Amino acid sequence: MSTQADHGHELIPRPQQAPDSLRAALAAVDPARLEEMQASKDDAFAKAVEWQSLSPVQSWVLTWARDIEIARRPQLSARYARAKGNLEHEDPAITQEALRELSAVLDEAMKAVRE
Repeated sequence: MSTQADHGHELIPRPQQAPDSLRAALAAVDPARLEEMQASKDDAFAKAVEWQSLSPVQSWVLTWARDIEIARRPQLSARYARAKGNLEHEDPAITQEALRELSAVLDEAMKAVRE
């Protein structure tokens, strides 16, 4: 696992992009999602066999690395939760801003895991 000091407080170091490392990291930051992770992993591996391609597995790794990046960084996680909470707001301007913020958070997390 590696750390990135420029991201402020982090609950755990950034995990390696390998299934076992990602699972251990998720168990530390968001254990309620472990079942979801396993189901999506099973699906990704089944598609990889069916398609004779590693792209479903690569997508699975990036998706979970991104989600763990958000969960392990409290400030990013708070931004994500606020934005997600406003997605169905009655004010369309707030909903639109929530979509922009959600996209920004996801982009920031993905950029971090691709460093």
